[in-house]
Amino acid sequence: MTTIQVAPPNIEVITLPIKGRTPLIVHRFDEKARQEMLEKQMKKAKGPKKAKDPEACYQRSRYLFDSDGGDGFPAVAFKSAAVRAAKMVDGLTMTDARQMFFVVADGRTKTGEECVRIKGEPKMREDVVRISGGTSDLRYRAEYMEWSCELTIEYDADTISAEVIVNLFSRAGFSVGVGEWRPEKNGNFGTFTIGDTK
Repeated sequence: MTTIQVAPPNIEVITLPIKGRTPLIVHRFDEKARQEMLEKQMKKAKGPKKAKDPEACYQRSRYLFDSDGGDGFPAVAFKSAAVRAAKMVDGLTMTDARQMFFVVADGRTKTGEECVRIKGEPKMREDVVRISGGTSDLRYRAEYMEWSCELTIEYDADTISAEVIVNLFSRAGFSVGVGEWRPEKNGNFGTFTIGDTK
């Protein structure tokens, strides 16, 4: 019988300081909207439509840590941005990049989203958006004009180097971005730069 030996992953950690270049717009999926979808699928009778509460809509758009109520943003969004940037690098596929590194969350929201902590003061943003049927609606979301965070990246040093990771996130910050209306989605919000790494 042949003995197969597999080396364990060579896990290392790097910290990336992130500084926003353009405002970050967040839009957490609304629990109220989720409940309305469920009621519609269950064919429950709808009552009269309630008046829109801009302040409540704005607050529900934020990712707030369950532990202390601080502001966060999904860790997976930063990873997805870097994975998307891998498409622009010769010799590295998005599929491979997806398995080589992970962004470690700083905590969770009450509904379980794993987030990194965002430093910055949010303000309410009002936008006119197109919805199905060609009609328009107003959306109220949180916007961080100046923001930063610190990403903790775990990676397998046998498959990818710290230098490649830094460069991937640097490209992601310039050409992909995070949040609503980022460059990947035809906007210019949510772009960022990388500071000195640890």
